Amino acid sequence: MLLEVSRAVSFFLSIVSLYWLGISAFFVPGTNWEERLTLALLKLAVATCMCFFSGILFCWPSRSAGSANTRLTATLPVQLFFWAVAGIAVLFAGTWYLSDLAHQGYPYVSDRPS
Repeated sequence: MLLEVSRAVSFFLSIVSLYWLGISAFFVPGTNWEERLTLALLKLAVATCMCFFSGILFCWPSRSAGSANTRLTATLPVQLFFWAVAGIAVLFAGTWYLSDLAHQGYPYVSDRPS
């Protein structure tokens, strides 16, 4: 009973930590990408700990399920972590590229009417 409750709570906390990571990577107004990257890397470490701890709890065999040998990387929290980090990394690189592209094209954009 306690194992199932701790699995649910740890899975919820891993989702919250991944949400916290995504918000800090993109939605911090007034910061440049270096500051967002530093803050996102710190929050990535916290999310990694939470997701892998939850994955360890999911690997732990319960009495009702018997002794199921599941790999740590096959558990739902760890897979969710890998997919979320991959998605956040792709989106972060895309926003970094588009931001740099916008700054490079700024001198060629004119405010004068033609």
